[in-house]
Amino acid sequence: MKKNSGIQWPIGIGLSILGVVALGAWTIAETAKMPVQESDIYMTYYQDADANANKIINEAIEFNKKYNIEYLGKQLNAEGSQIVYKVTTKKGANVDDAKVKVIVTRPQTHDYDMTLENPTVSNGTYSFETKLPGIGRWDIMAQIEVGENKRYYNLKADTRSDKKPTEY
Repeated sequence: MKKNSGIQWPIGIGLSILGVVALGAWTIAETAKMPVQESDIYMTYYQDADANANKIINEAIEFNKKYNIEYLGKQLNAEGSQIVYKVTTKKGANVDDAKVKVIVTRPQTHDYDMTLENPTVSNGTYSFETKLPGIGRWDIMAQIEVGENKRYYNLKADTRSDKKPTEY
């Protein structure tokens, strides 16, 4: 009969602790390789959107008190699409001096992002021409600034559908 020396348990516990530490370090190293994606709502990193959520919401409330935004474009088409917004005051006057920036992107990835700036402006209507790199689901994210007022206006669209993009 062999006598147990009592050293197996401390060695097993020590190896288990080393294994947990090694797997933790590997997990951190692997996740650090992944890029930080922008938020699909506020056109900024989600950490910044989270930290400034109240400011963004208050800006939207103030914007909505003074201005209306309407999407006039039709469904998206991979061969060519026109993205059109109408910006008016609450009294119905056209706003021709807004800064409108649009990002057309795929959900869950930013590999196909297209930033659209410098629209054609006429009577409060802001028009962008674009050609999509593929069919399927797309998000249309717009940042609209009039003076000190700013609002994000986001739409979901699908090139395979006959429906107009819808707000989310």
